[in-house]
Amino acid sequence: MSKKIYVGNMNYDTDNSALNELFSSFGEVLSVKVIEDQFTGKSKGFAFVEMENEEAAFAAINELNGKEVEGRTLKVNEAFDGPKRNNNRGGGGFRRNNNRY
Repeated sequence: MSKKIYVGNMNYDTDNSALNELFSSFGEVLSVKVIEDQFTGKSKGFAFVEMENEEAAFAAINELNGKEVEGRTLKVNEAFDGPKRNNNRGGGGFRRNNNRY
């Protein structure tokens, strides 16, 4: 079963291929996604890595959490799905009609 990993406090110049190389020493990497700003395209300093099996993922987490890579101390842990956001913000509320008859 695959396992998703959060990688934070990354150097802003770290790219997908560098992370793939770093994590592949622990096992097969299924995907790497450095999160980028939608307007500038620059890294936001964190990423998600998906590894093929849990044992390899936990080995990578234990080895890389707190390790300095490219001048930054990485924060590496298991990624959790956050609560689902409701993008329907509604917009209800009372609207008073000020028209006078």
